[in-house]
Order: sequence, then C-alpha cells, then structure tokens
Amino acid sequence: MIAGLALLVLSMGISISLGAADIDLQTVWNALLHFNPDLTQHQIIQELRMPRALGAGLVGAFLAVSGAIMQGMTRNPLASPSIMGVTDGAAFAIAIAFAFFPHTSSLQLMLFSFAGAGLGACLVFGIGSVSRGGLTPVKLALAGAAVGAFLSAISSAIAIRFDVAQDISFWFAGGLAGTRWLSIQLIVPVALIGLALAIILSRSITVLSLGDDVAKGLGQRTRLVKVLGTVVVLLLTGAAVSVAGTVGFIGLIIPHITRFLVGVDYRWIIPCSAILGGLLLVLADIGARMVNPPFETPVGAITTMIGVPFFLYLARREGRGL
Repeated sequence: MIAGLALLVLSMGISISLGAADIDLQTVWNALLHFNPDLTQHQIIQELRMPRALGAGLVGAFLAVSGAIMQGMTRNPLASPSIMGVTDGAAFAIAIAFAFFPHTSSLQLMLFSFAGAGLGACLVFGIGSVSRGGLTPVKLALAGAAVGAFLSAISSAIAIRFDVAQDISFWFAGGLAGTRWLSIQLIVPVALIGLALAIILSRSITVLSLGDDVAKGLGQRTRLVKVLGTVVVLLLTGAAVSVAGTVGFIGLIIPHITRFLVGVDYRWIIPCSAILGGLLLVLADIGARMVNPPFETPVGAITTMIGVPFFLYLARREGRGL
C-alpha cells in the first residue's frame, strides 16, 4: 500500500506536468503551495490538470473496487463493471439524458448514470439467472457482453436520431480531458460513502467469496451483503461513468493483480485495489496523451488494449472448469 501510494502520487505529479504545454515538476509544486493567479502555468495546473489527475485517480479506484466486489460476491473471476454491462448501462442512460433532457445538470447526469448502471446490472443478472444451469462465470460474461452490445447499439441509435452524437461521443470513447473541479466535488461524497461502505463490507465479502453455503454456515447474512455490495458497485460505477465515460477492464485487471500481491482477504484487497486502480488509470491517461501528441487518444482505448488480452487469458484459464 505504501509503495502504491508513493507511485500514485508520483504518477499524478507527472500527469499534471505533461500536456500540450510541458511544465516541470518544480512549477507544479509551486502552483500547489504558492498559487499565483497571474501566471498562466499556475492557472493551467489548478484549473485543468489537477482536476484531471484527481479524477483519473478516483475513477480508477471506483472501477477497481467495483470489480473486486463483483468478483468476490459472484465468485466469478471474469466479473467487472465493463464486462457485466454496468458501464454500458450508465452510458445508455447518459445518452437518454442528452437526447430528451438537453439542459441536464452535472448532478442530474450523475443520477442518470446511477440509474443506467442499475439497469445494466439487472438485465445481465436476469438473463444469466434464467438460463439453463444457472449463473456460471462464463454465462454471466456472455450475458454481460450481449447486454453491453445491445445497450451500446441503442445508445448509438439515439445519438444519431436526436443529433447528439458529438455530445455523447466523449462518454462512449472514455476520457478525462473534460474533468473539472465541479465533477470532483460531485464524486467526492460518493467516494467517501462508497469506499467506506466497501471497506465495512470487506470482511463479509471475504466470507462470501468462500461460497454461499459456507457463508451461511458461518452466520453470514448473504442476501443483505449482496444487496449492499450491489449498491456500492452501482454508486461507484455510476459516478465513474458520469466523469470519464466507459473506461473498460480496470475492474477486471486490478483485483486479480491485487489478489496476487496481498492474498484473498478483502480487507486488504479493497483498499489496495483502490490504490492500484487509480495508478493504472493515471498511467493510462498519461499514455493517452503521449501516443499521438498533440492529439489525445481516448483513454478507454488504452485500457482496452491492456484488458482484452488479460480477459482472453482468464476466459481460457477459467473456462476449463466451467
């Protein structure tokens, strides 16, 4: 955790210094401690790059913790917000908001995102549960891919029909260029509530990850834990999509890396996943700016390039026993 926090702070400093106008780390430090509104570089740091770096750290943490909780509750190594249709559901709701409620505020947009995340999760688990043989990891992943593609297609149709494709293209591609202090102020309360609740539930999720029968035998109220865990996932994923759009695969990759480093105790997995998830997205955002300067590559494309091979490896490894 200490090493991860140190790397996260260092990567955020590098993220703030890089961009169309390169700024050295000393100037970044001076802007943080002795802000001078008369200096253009200080204004760029305070108004544009600091909220972007903080947003990347928070969104990465949200998605990683959501993925860890989903994998623990479902005992599904392939579970993550992007694969299970949650992020696509949130993006679908944002498309509806832009098409039918063009003057939606940032707070209302976040509420739409929460509702869409819930819709995506309900569709995936509903389809998976009615299939023959019940909810297996591969069936959930397939249902998530199908529901995600379906909601994404409807979102695109809405965008074209109501001429809002340019407005919502940012949410489809995923990116942090538009992050401002208002967005940070809106998601910080969600971070405090969602991450605190996730840590409170961490011991129960550890027991639940052993299986429902074992958890019930140990006196675990499995239904309550799953309901609260789902609420946390919807809160964190909805907030993440409302800020950065559909950034995929962080919730899949980071929990596996974290379990490899710290073991299977979710009292360690959840806080470490938050740190490593933030670190991965900050680094991905740096990479998005360096691939084709001075233009920016969507950060969702960077995380997808990392995540797809990882997903295929997991699907092949886990599929042997399913």
